[in-house]
Amino acid sequence: MDSLVKIYLRLFQETEVGKLRYLYSDIDWNERCIALIGAKGAGKTTLLLQHIKMNFANKKEAALFVSLDNTWFAKHTIFDLADEFYMNGGTHLFLDEIHHYPNWAIEIKNIYDSFPKLKIVFTGSSLLQIYKSTVDLSRRVVYEVLEGLSFREFLNFEKVGDFPVLSLEEILENHQEIAFHITENVRIIPLFKKYLKNGYYLFYKEGLKKYERKLQEAINNVIDVDISAIENIGFDSRYKLKRLLATLAALVPYTPNITELAKTIDTNRNNTLKYLTLLANAKLLNLVSYENKTIGALTKPDKILLNNTNLSYLYGNTNIGSMRETFFVNQVSAVENLVLSRHGDFMVDNYIFEIGGKNKTYNQIKDLPNSFIVADDIEVGHKNKIPLWLFGMLY
Repeated sequence: MDSLVKIYLRLFQETEVGKLRYLYSDIDWNERCIALIGAKGAGKTTLLLQHIKMNFANKKEAALFVSLDNTWFAKHTIFDLADEFYMNGGTHLFLDEIHHYPNWAIEIKNIYDSFPKLKIVFTGSSLLQIYKSTVDLSRRVVYEVLEGLSFREFLNFEKVGDFPVLSLEEILENHQEIAFHITENVRIIPLFKKYLKNGYYLFYKEGLKKYERKLQEAINNVIDVDISAIENIGFDSRYKLKRLLATLAALVPYTPNITELAKTIDTNRNNTLKYLTLLANAKLLNLVSYENKTIGALTKPDKILLNNTNLSYLYGNTNIGSMRETFFVNQVSAVENLVLSRHGDFMVDNYIFEIGGKNKTYNQIKDLPNSFIVADDIEVGHKNKIPLWLFGMLY
């Protein structure tokens, strides 16, 4: 265990607290067992190290941060680690990348039951293994989901301004006043375009020259490591997942023809639907359907989009209509239940949204109550026309 402690102490010293993600203040860190899950590159590891740095500066030995992909675990178990750590006075165990460890759920359950005074926080880069776990952890674990950077957070990280989180109702009711306040001293449109290209994943702070390469590496890691291990799939299936993602990236927003997609990647309909679900759970796609439709692993979605606009740029799909819808769905669905609308583009609760450019008219939704135009390339809206960028302030 000494080698793990050495790495932990080095990371502790090198960690800068800096700015915190939106989720940090929402987590009840006093819970006995917390699962922090989300996309690769969302910033889960950084969040844990920041928490340790802020709360264990004078008692570093009470905490231990360990990555589960460390070779130490080739000969030792998580339970071994917890046992030794607890015996030496440890109180808070932080486990990173838990999906790299086989049968992790059983050991987390055993640690929880065996060490009542030990607090555990673990991260998982993919939702898949968390949800597929055969061990019932629901009574023991509090799950927290960390999304990629919102546009609001991006502005904070860019030191433009520390703007508050807005509810959807606040935006709909007061969007003009809010937009006036934000844009009074900020040229928001250039910043918004910058965010759309490379502002969703926290590692953009490490340098834009490396951003596309890091993003491609993150995608490959999710498919080759996370999904591969969880679903026990081989090279052929991994190749088809990548081919499906690349095919859809060129087509989105896409009303799926599952038969044609299956032909394209040389597989059957059920496998194609399964692959779509895997890519969506891995936060690479967003699958959207009409309201009151039962969604399952083998249910065809009504519309497919890439998860975020940074992926759109990576795959070369810079169609402006696609970008607008991808951004809106990504930001709104993080906090609200979003479905397709048969009258506009999307619906949230009883509100209908039509997405478009600054010259978008009300023709399609003019007679519909609670309907709004979401317009790109405007700083401030008017009446029921709201700037697209403002929906990036929801978390």
